[in-house]
Amino acid sequence: MADILIRNAEIVTMNSSEDIITGDIRIKGSLIAEIGSGLTPQAGETVIDATNRTVIPGFIQTHIHLCQTLFRGKGDDLELMDWLRKRIWPLEAAHDEESLYYSAMLGIGELISSGTTTIVDMETVHHTDFAFQAIAASGIRALSGKVMMDQKGGDVPAALQEDTASSLQESVDLLEKWNGYGGGRIQYAFSPRFVISCTEPLLTEVRDLSARYGVKVHTHASENLGEIEIVQAMTGMRNIVYLDHLGLANERLILAHCIWLDAEERRILRERGVHVSHCPGSNLKLASGIADTPGMLHEHVSLSLGADGAPCNNNLDMFNEMRLAAIIQKPQHGPTTMDARSVFRMATIGGAKAVGMESSIGSIEVGKKADLALLNLRNFHTFPSYDVDPISRIVYSATRADVETTIIDGEIVMERGLMKTMDKEIVLQEANRSIKRLLSRTPLG
Repeated sequence: MADILIRNAEIVTMNSSEDIITGDIRIKGSLIAEIGSGLTPQAGETVIDATNRTVIPGFIQTHIHLCQTLFRGKGDDLELMDWLRKRIWPLEAAHDEESLYYSAMLGIGELISSGTTTIVDMETVHHTDFAFQAIAASGIRALSGKVMMDQKGGDVPAALQEDTASSLQESVDLLEKWNGYGGGRIQYAFSPRFVISCTEPLLTEVRDLSARYGVKVHTHASENLGEIEIVQAMTGMRNIVYLDHLGLANERLILAHCIWLDAEERRILRERGVHVSHCPGSNLKLASGIADTPGMLHEHVSLSLGADGAPCNNNLDMFNEMRLAAIIQKPQHGPTTMDARSVFRMATIGGAKAVGMESSIGSIEVGKKADLALLNLRNFHTFPSYDVDPISRIVYSATRADVETTIIDGEIVMERGLMKTMDKEIVLQEANRSIKRLLSRTPLG
């Protein structure tokens, strides 16, 4: 690992004062060692001239499905439950080790190339070790886990139906192999899919295992009105109330979506310190609804952003999520609602808080991990720059094409648009081969 000196950059720090400065960043190993101006290059350092470039904390996406990247374009124009039953579950059931590896690599390549450095990922039932292998090889920072589905019956393919003991044991085995891998770059998260697909014994054991190992629990909740009706019929309670009843609602819980909440559920989220991952692109495309993020922020609920999966978005682009998160609220709540800085916080330090790493990532400060993205905002669509808040330019004007270089854990994983940790052409070729193979195993083919 070569030390790095980034010189002459506009630096959007996202520190406690949200300072934006012009200067240099010295990286030693995996950490930011010095921030200043006129720093002198030292022997052996890789020097990056960032003149006319903007350096930001790497984006942190708190809800991703790498296992679904191969399914991009295969789940269009459906609502959630039909999308799962008719398209996603049959395709997930068809996965093999190789297809899962390249699905993960395809997604990670897209994420890194658009400035995302940390993800919270939910895999499918089988072959999760191969997703972890892709995460390890690519250099991305990730919390990931196998999905857990032990509820019998319904329209779930047999290949995705687990027994409770096996689901738990396989999850623990993966945790013990991968949690803390790469100097802590990879962490495990227990990942029950949602209440509908999980029995109460599984969920209560997940609660206990999460506490025992000190790891996160990552699941979905209150995404769709039909889903909520099913949960109420199963449990006699609304989603968040049921999770709280089981003792899962705490600071280790990351909940994707949370669109349809009542006042009691919002109180639980706030008082228990639960983290909500807002996924506006997915929520709009699946016609699930629009989460009341202004209300949650006002009530001090922990909020971050995620793109969800490629077949319900159809991209994993944080620039898209930030822009949507800002503008979809304005017709109802007014033009000042969800301003650019509020949204950028969700994409950076808000995500860091969700994964319990705000002391290590999410801002550019001495002693924190060197997880950074370098943007070239010197372009037609981002000018004029005079007297414009750089964060406004990033949220409202910039695109993923503006990301030039991505650094994770002090390693340059993409430089001037070229991936350093994977062969792009091989990944694209194998992605096509893999989805062709999966489709041949399902009625969709």
